[in-house]
Amino acid sequence: MKIDDIRIREVRNMDGKLKAVVSITIDDCFVVHDIKIFEREEGYAIAMPSRKTTDGKYKDIAHPLNSETREMLQSIILSCYRRYLENNPD
Repeated sequence: MKIDDIRIREVRNMDGKLKAVVSITIDDCFVVHDIKIFEREEGYAIAMPSRKTTDGKYKDIAHPLNSETREMLQSIILSCYRRYLENNPD
């Protein structure tokens, strides 16, 4: 699997934990929108796109099937986000 493109839309509400929303293109043929970057005490993390169910819980719409793929996606996305922050200071 190759991540061909990452597009970052920064969220300007600095008081909240949500920092950006990301779209990725995989293998030049599949796009995943609305991956969220949020800040935790340990640093940044990602959340896959989700929807709210009728019982009020959130369920991922698209997600990796194993932890290795999730870690790879998170590493690539957060690396790109850090570069974005370096090139776009406040």
